[in-house]
Formats: sequence, structure tokens, C-alpha cells
Amino acid sequence: MCSFGLAPSTFSVVAPRPIVEGRPVATITDVAPGASIAPFGMCQSLANPTVAAATAAALGVLTPMPCVPVVPAPWIPMAPQTMAGGAPVLVAGSTCVCVYGGSISLAMPGAVRTTAS
Repeated sequence: MCSFGLAPSTFSVVAPRPIVEGRPVATITDVAPGASIAPFGMCQSLANPTVAAATAAALGVLTPMPCVPVVPAPWIPMAPQTMAGGAPVLVAGSTCVCVYGGSISLAMPGAVRTTAS
């Protein structure tokens, strides 16, 4: 989820990773727009130049435009001691920030339970 997006999105892990509960493990480096982080429908952030231009053209009426997330930094991990591929893994509560001001978070983690072996 993005705080400025109008729709939820899906998250994908593109690099080969260990598998947990049948899904690849995501890490803080999975920030590629389009590949890892899909668009969130329409963007409502006035910091997004396309939204600002459309809103100005509509005489100040907020006009959402297609979302194209731009994530300049890694995710903020909530479990920095748990590593996969040399990077901390993502868990529920991990967040990253879009340059247009949105806070992106994991609404539903792929794995919901772990077991010790």
C-alpha cells in the first residue's frame, strides 16, 4: 500500500532467493519500480509533477494521475538481524518512501508463520 495511491498493488521478488512458505524472501534491496513495486493505481500526491500539472489545469481541483512509484532508497527493515542474500529481509511493518511523498508499506506479508527446524 502507498499512502498516496488509490489502489493496493502487488510486490514481486525478482532475484533468486530462499523460499519460505512457497514464496521467495524479499529484502530491503527490492525497490525496483515496475519490477518489485508495481503501481498503486492513481497517485494523489501534489509532489508528483503529473498530478500537480493536472490539478493546475483543473483550476485547483485535485486530479489524480497514474502512479509510477519512484523509490530512491532501500526499505526500512523491521527485522534487521534476519538476512537473506546478504541483506535484511522484509517483514510486516517494513516501509519505504516514494520521492513524491508516499509511504509504502507491506499490507499482507507473503509468509505468515515460521517454524524452527
